[in-house]
Amino acid sequence: MKEDEESAIPEIVATAIRLAPTVRAARDQAEQMRQTPPALAAEITAAGIYQMYLPRSMGGPETPPLIAFRVVEELSKADGSVGWCAMIATALSLNVGRLPIRVGQELAGTPADYRGAGSARPGGRAWEAPGGYRVKGRWNFASGIQNARWLYCTCIMMDGDTPRLTAAGAPVLRAMWVPRDSVTIVDTWSVMGMRGTGSQDFTVDDVLVPSARSALSDDPPKETGPLYNPRAWYVNLWTPSAANALGIARGAIDSLAEIATTEASTMSASLLRDRPMVQARIAEADAIVNAARSYVFDAVGALWRGLCAGETPSDRAIAQGRLSLVHAMHESVRAVDKVFHAAGTNAIYTRLPLERAFRDVHVAVQHAAGLPSYFESAGKVLLGVRPGDPGW
Repeated sequence: MKEDEESAIPEIVATAIRLAPTVRAARDQAEQMRQTPPALAAEITAAGIYQMYLPRSMGGPETPPLIAFRVVEELSKADGSVGWCAMIATALSLNVGRLPIRVGQELAGTPADYRGAGSARPGGRAWEAPGGYRVKGRWNFASGIQNARWLYCTCIMMDGDTPRLTAAGAPVLRAMWVPRDSVTIVDTWSVMGMRGTGSQDFTVDDVLVPSARSALSDDPPKETGPLYNPRAWYVNLWTPSAANALGIARGAIDSLAEIATTEASTMSASLLRDRPMVQARIAEADAIVNAARSYVFDAVGALWRGLCAGETPSDRAIAQGRLSLVHAMHESVRAVDKVFHAAGTNAIYTRLPLERAFRDVHVAVQHAAGLPSYFESAGKVLLGVRPGDPGW
């Protein structure tokens, strides 16, 4: 079975579909609590969704990227914040592939239950100490931290008060895995959108991290399967990011279709569904989302099949994969904007999910996977110019 065959529904995708009504029922609670409600998080945990990229060698499912896409997409249709947390946790479970198998097994436990949060930003400092590293720092945007078991903390290595530098003169960065009970959450999550992600700041104050629970940030993965291919790392890592944005957009389209059968507006008594402008905008949005999604499945699917066949990815294959993802994220914003404005004043009410989708998708595109500069990097590859950016 190919992971991009729409007719085939893997078990974990079917589980996400079954969870969707529960996610929709909990979205107001998630917004108020500013995190995934614990009962819902427990169901998602039991389904293995927070560890989709954990290696099989460590008890994980090692889920192919387009299957992970479909899971995150289904959850994001129901609620962008819940889908976002699944996306982030999936990405962080990929990083465990950079650790020795024994260490990953210890982090995940038996049966495997790896739930990660954290940050790739170097918010901490680390000093060598007997048996490991002393870590201090503060990081932000730790989505899902309330449900996490491990925090991924990127640190600058220090020699006394001076950062250690690479041969190129850049700070040496080392990732640390810190247990959740060794960090302090700082409540900073007062935001426009993605309120239910609980993406709080956190601090670590002089915690000893064993050497085995760390890796240089530019270390290649120790796992050798196609999911951990260094050349395709960012494509696999960020495929669920595109799924989150496209899922939010699909949810917004579905929301407009639903309210169009019952809502008019202050300026006209005719239902939204009977207005040519609304009919045109929802069709345009549907085409935008379908086209962007198809591009992701085409480009990422082709790259994945090559990886599984043992092929070395070409620069063009990597560029197409990454371009499809950033394109999907920006097209998702365009689609949501169309249906939001087509709904008129109906769109602004918090009782309707369209308002939340508008806020959430504009936050989703701020993720590193959606940087506009990636269009330039892809263009350089297509023109035969070395882009200079990592992962291209």
